[in-house]
Amino acid sequence: MDGFTGSLDDSMSGASVSDVNDRLSALELRVQQQEDELTVMKAALADVLRRLAASEDSATSATKKQHGGKGGSALREAYSMSCIANGGTSGRKRDSTSVTRKETLSSAAKSGADRKKEVSSQRSPMEEIQENPSPSPSSPHPPQAPQQRPAPPSDSSKGPAPPKRGPSVKRSSGMERSQSSTWETSEENRNKLVKAASTSKLLAKVVKTADRHKDPVVSQAAKMSTREKNSQAEGNHIKMFMRGRPITMFIPSDVENYEDVRSELPSERLKLEWVYGYRGRDCRANVYLLPTGEIVYFIASVVVLFNYEERTQRHYLGHTDCVKCLAIHPDKIRIATGQIAGVDKDGRALQPNVRVWDSVSLSTLQIIGLGTFERGVGSLAFSKADSGQHLSVIDDCNDHMLTVWDWQKKSKIAEIKTTNEVVLVVEFHPTDPNTIVTCGKSHIFFWTWTGTSLARKQGIFGKYEKPKFIQCLAFLSTGDILTGDSGGVLLVWTRSSAETPTGKGPRAFQISRQVKGHEGSVFCLCEMRSGTLLTGGGKDRRIVLWDHELRAERDIEVPDQYGTIRAVSEGKGDEFLVGTSRNFILRGTFNDGFTVEVQGHTDELWGLASHPTRELFLTCAQDRLVCVWNSNNHRLQWSRTLEEHGHCADFHPSGTVVTIGTHSGKWYVLDAESTDLVAIHTDGNEQLSVMRFSADGGLLAVGSHDNFIYLYTVSERGRKYSRYGKCTGHSSYITHLDWSPDNNFIMSNSGDYEILYWDVPNGCKLIRNRSECKDIDWATYTCVLGYHVFGVWPEGSDGTDINALIRSHNRKVIALADDFCKVHLFAYPCSTPKAPSHKYSAHSSHVTNVSFLYNDSHLISTGGKDTSIMQWRLVEKSSFSLTDGLLSNSTPRRVDTIFTPSPSATTTPTQEPVPSLTANGTQEASPETPPPTELDPPPSELTPPNSESTPPNSDSTVSLKDSLDPSDDTATPSDEGLPPFTPPS
Repeated sequence: MDGFTGSLDDSMSGASVSDVNDRLSALELRVQQQEDELTVMKAALADVLRRLAASEDSATSATKKQHGGKGGSALREAYSMSCIANGGTSGRKRDSTSVTRKETLSSAAKSGADRKKEVSSQRSPMEEIQENPSPSPSSPHPPQAPQQRPAPPSDSSKGPAPPKRGPSVKRSSGMERSQSSTWETSEENRNKLVKAASTSKLLAKVVKTADRHKDPVVSQAAKMSTREKNSQAEGNHIKMFMRGRPITMFIPSDVENYEDVRSELPSERLKLEWVYGYRGRDCRANVYLLPTGEIVYFIASVVVLFNYEERTQRHYLGHTDCVKCLAIHPDKIRIATGQIAGVDKDGRALQPNVRVWDSVSLSTLQIIGLGTFERGVGSLAFSKADSGQHLSVIDDCNDHMLTVWDWQKKSKIAEIKTTNEVVLVVEFHPTDPNTIVTCGKSHIFFWTWTGTSLARKQGIFGKYEKPKFIQCLAFLSTGDILTGDSGGVLLVWTRSSAETPTGKGPRAFQISRQVKGHEGSVFCLCEMRSGTLLTGGGKDRRIVLWDHELRAERDIEVPDQYGTIRAVSEGKGDEFLVGTSRNFILRGTFNDGFTVEVQGHTDELWGLASHPTRELFLTCAQDRLVCVWNSNNHRLQWSRTLEEHGHCADFHPSGTVVTIGTHSGKWYVLDAESTDLVAIHTDGNEQLSVMRFSADGGLLAVGSHDNFIYLYTVSERGRKYSRYGKCTGHSSYITHLDWSPDNNFIMSNSGDYEILYWDVPNGCKLIRNRSECKDIDWATYTCVLGYHVFGVWPEGSDGTDINALIRSHNRKVIALADDFCKVHLFAYPCSTPKAPSHKYSAHSSHVTNVSFLYNDSHLISTGGKDTSIMQWRLVEKSSFSLTDGLLSNSTPRRVDTIFTPSPSATTTPTQEPVPSLTANGTQEASPETPPPTELDPPPSELTPPNSESTPPNSDSTVSLKDSLDPSDDTATPSDEGLPPFTPPS
């Protein structure tokens, strides 16, 4: 969630808001008044088409007898379906310029008028689907009894939001609706809808660009006629409404009584094991070496502590959104990290803040600035002269407020506006506790801090050229200040010898020396233990070592493929660490060059595929990189650059080749070992959203944004492809698809919430009687709509909130990637509304994809804008233990004894108690976990004195309501039955 949601113009007056509200309400009323007529017309048209299709299918006299009286029944269905207010489908939504599924899905949020125009010229093939079971030569199951005939979905235009949030799964018997359904009922519904939509739409524009008020609904017997209510227990299908569109899902034959179906929390849990990637592209000075031998850096909302010698990671998971800056306390143990502002899934603000935490125990010591900072924390620094008692913070708001905090007391001591220009750095003077320095665009300010006041002196450049940006600063042993700027110049600032009278402000610093350091900008400065200095250049990519007299001693160039330099810090011995703009962390020396320690993608990630027989997985992104990672040693196996942006991928079941679909319709076949290009094919000219091999590898299905599924026969172990056919019938772009084990059938989802089935051997025909497919045991399950998974949809969803879903190979759990930075774990099957799940936070952007490794040992998730890859270990709840937690968190070898466990601390592993569930199915906070807003910690065995327990990675840490909401499951020690270092809320 790097961006902010849309908001109304600041200058809009209360009167104009009211006018807009009234106009919007009037327009929606006009649209709604015409919708019933459209519904009747479209239903009648659908009935005619159904009857034509039936006459074609009724080739034999036996079939005619079996389907006697069908026309009247269909007509009654058409009439009764026309009485459903708000029932409809989206038109064909295509965006040829879209390069990500996220952007295209967002286009589904359209105005009522736009939807009316679409519907008037387009019709969904769902109308043509015969819900009445009929014999089919391709059907793997016998036809059902004629009386079990579900009503087909309506294809009216999408109206405004239903007045009631939440899914509304309707059970119906499949018999015709009662003729007693009246237009008066429809009129009441329409009035309610208009009233709700006229206000909720306007509010939704303020808090969320997607129309979140258009909900999938799942409430039994909501708005049903008397006949429906009486017959709902007799039916053979479930009906769910998504943005007003009915979605029918047939109950499998092995479910004797749907009322007895229950969804439980899965016994498996996820624990964050590894994070791939680093945020260097738009950050600076965010790589440091700790005394424990760990490199500390951040990506997404995770701060990573990486021991490169032992190849272990630990993770601080206290943040709720993107981490943007980092500062190390003088004791080298405590760390402060600052995050940006964001919004949760309900549009509520997530306030930016600074968290001070212990790098040994990973426990949060303080949370600073809730309600103070506006947009995010731009930079921060601990004081040095007073042993780190104070913390200075720059807010990223327009005025770039500088605040000084006594962080242990969580009290703000001083606050002042700095400038409207960008501020890049803030630092305390190492020997003068009352001097703070800030610099940025076209300025450097020297602040004298006395009590609650801050006095400013501006740096004067005089005869020296004023740079566009002062990028970085460092303090020399003499007390002078060294700055590096965008012109590649190093300037030495010396305090004026002339004493300033008391009360006349700080003594001025003046430029005493200028040294040309780099071609292009100087991005970072690092003072070494020996007193020498390292500088990192931007354009020239050079790292230069300077002696005490600022004479260049040695230099080395960072290879071009790693990007420009963003951070430099001191390593072990004569080593140094480098963070780059292409998200690499390098370890190097002037003699031996560089070693890559951390790497990742540099642009939005969507493509993800797991190897069928090895612990490898592949990612592809908009940076055109294709990467194969080894989940055992957490290293990059190989990478290759494509000509196009990769968007989806799949391994051939043999594991010898991998296919990668791009945003232009072109798809590549690469050798999985040598990375050689095997073949290139093109299907259409729009984005490919899914590649899926059949179970035996003999067929390949390619889902495209041009609404088609292209099928290929595959031979020579994935090296030869021949076009077999094309599935035509979806009215929107393909989002997900799955094969049956025998290669005969495909199930697919589309952007307008269709669930269609295809008969592959019989010419890729659309199966009109969808109930025939209810008992197919799909080889994989990635479709987000279907009987076995519809319970994953959250209350209040608009249909774009779930980006990906996958069933584990052992068929025990479902992993889900959502739009709210969360990874969910559900039990499989998930066939009841609002099913409970374990929920995990680590990403700071929409989670784009999830995939289990071939043996279900790990789950991989990919982030969108945060460009991160998370590797989660699947563990049974009963297997959590103290030893497991400590080992998996890779506690550093050198740990100072700081905390004294209380006598109540226990080292005996115990099985975690089963948490109680709330009405919406998520876990209640456990007794020892405080609510997010309650910062006073409970007694904790290993929490240091005067520390605060870590609030969870929850949806919000702001409102009182949040403190009553159920908690997330976070991958922290306390989630594993450990004494809570960082208790989740």
